Amino acid sequence: MAEEDIYTKDGTVDYRNKPANKKKTGTWKACPYILGNECSERLAYYGMSTNLVLYFKNQLHQHNATASKNQSNWSGTCYVMPLLGAFLADSYLGRYWTIAIFSIIYVFGMTLLTISASVPGLKPTCYEKDKCHATNGQTSVFFIALYLVALGTGGIKPCVSSYGADQFDDADPIERNHKNSFFNWFYFSINVGALVASSLIVWIQQDIGWGWGFGVPAVAMALAVVSFFSGTRLYRYQKPGGSPLTRICQVVVASFRKYRVALPADKSLLHETAAEAESAIQGSRKLAHTNELCFFDKAAVKLESDENSGSINNWRLCTVTQVEELKSVIKLLPIWATGIIFSTVYNQMSNMFVLQATYMDTHLGKFRIPEASLSVFDTVAVILWVPIYDRMLIPFVRKFTGHKNGLTQLQRMGTGLVISVFAMVSAAIVEVVRLGIVRRHNYYNTTNVPMSVFWQIPQYMIVGCAEVFTFIGQLEFFYDQAPDSMRSLCAALSLTTTALGSYVSSFLVTVVTDISTRNGKPGWIADNQNRGKLHYFFLLLAILSVLNFFAFLAVAKRYKYKKAINKDSAAMVPADDK
Repeated sequence: MAEEDIYTKDGTVDYRNKPANKKKTGTWKACPYILGNECSERLAYYGMSTNLVLYFKNQLHQHNATASKNQSNWSGTCYVMPLLGAFLADSYLGRYWTIAIFSIIYVFGMTLLTISASVPGLKPTCYEKDKCHATNGQTSVFFIALYLVALGTGGIKPCVSSYGADQFDDADPIERNHKNSFFNWFYFSINVGALVASSLIVWIQQDIGWGWGFGVPAVAMALAVVSFFSGTRLYRYQKPGGSPLTRICQVVVASFRKYRVALPADKSLLHETAAEAESAIQGSRKLAHTNELCFFDKAAVKLESDENSGSINNWRLCTVTQVEELKSVIKLLPIWATGIIFSTVYNQMSNMFVLQATYMDTHLGKFRIPEASLSVFDTVAVILWVPIYDRMLIPFVRKFTGHKNGLTQLQRMGTGLVISVFAMVSAAIVEVVRLGIVRRHNYYNTTNVPMSVFWQIPQYMIVGCAEVFTFIGQLEFFYDQAPDSMRSLCAALSLTTTALGSYVSSFLVTVVTDISTRNGKPGWIADNQNRGKLHYFFLLLAILSVLNFFAFLAVAKRYKYKKAINKDSAAMVPADDK
């Protein structure tokens, strides 16, 4: 890998003097290897996680509430670890090597998971199908493998989407338009992998065995590594720009050191590198000054004491771009926070939806449908909606809005938040109808209530539709609005909404179980769900989703998109229109 051949001295990708290199690398030529990596990795992840709550319940012999919390906590960790991977990518390793190293860790975790479910002595002892017992040692090995996978995920998730988008040059209008489509097809590839996982892999786990059920995803992850390395010669690279956390701390410290210093009326007097010079931060364009969060501008006010022996002390004086980096991250936080409840709703597909299905008729003729395989309809919805959105909805909406992408990124995200409310209402209606059948026919002690599991299809399809709007909009929004040298970190920040959504789900289950089981009551989430009130839990999430949408409207209305300075023309380039 001759990475030095395509770097400028500041670490950014620059092909202006090497047109032959630009034609040979990047764009859609490099993307199939990145999309193939993501498709295979997601097949591995969902092949393992989709049915995980049932593995906890049936193989490790855990109660419903415990299994639900363990699944939520692990899923949450998978989406917190990207903060570590993003920090390493932006600061030291770069996105390429971060993906490569953590992918190998991921393969080790999947291999250990397969061994723990297939090797006698390590796998749980089963007395009959789905009635097993695991020792503390067996459970420990299984959880070590699970959290190795979580660590591996942490290096891949924040980097792959950003690395794919890096293959398109923001300064080239044609490539920039292709980048907007990349996020749609990136999410499409995720769901192709999820489709195989929620159908074939779930069937293998239920009907053949968990050893094979985890072994096939392990092979898929190995293929993901092969796919990624296969595109090495076609990728465009970007050097890490140094620790973003250090730069953020420098701005905070310098601002508080100068809290008594008055800001100049002319903001052009604030410290920045010369107009013709590159940004002082490797891999980053300069950012235009904004009038928000003006306190931090004090970090860029020049004082004689800021220089020491002719050199600038970065803990006393920061550039405008460095200050605007911090402002950009702070401005993202309110939008980020409104994604948490949506992720809580999304988490129910591998959680409460599956538990709900265990008390429904899962037969299609003579065939039994695995409960977790219903998530295939979420995947089908995404696969259908991505091309519809990209090829039909954008041109149609553009006629009314005049926006090049039809909807702005925030409008797209808000639409998904509204749609998610109906998913929870649909799930609640299904549960009310199911409990009505239980009461009328006294089916309290049977798990095979004569109501087809296919009544769950609408709630899965609605979640899938909401994903296309909110999750893809979120991917694009956090990439575009992130400072150039902090894109992995901001991608990781967006992923933490999924983590916190899982933790919120676990917290809600704990609170609801504690309150609803008082005085000997079975509670909303009972071990025998025929005596529970799971629809109350779904309606609670619907109410929280409505409140969350209004909070989103309030913060989105005040958000102003970032403006980067084109180093060739010194013109300000907005990432999007509000």
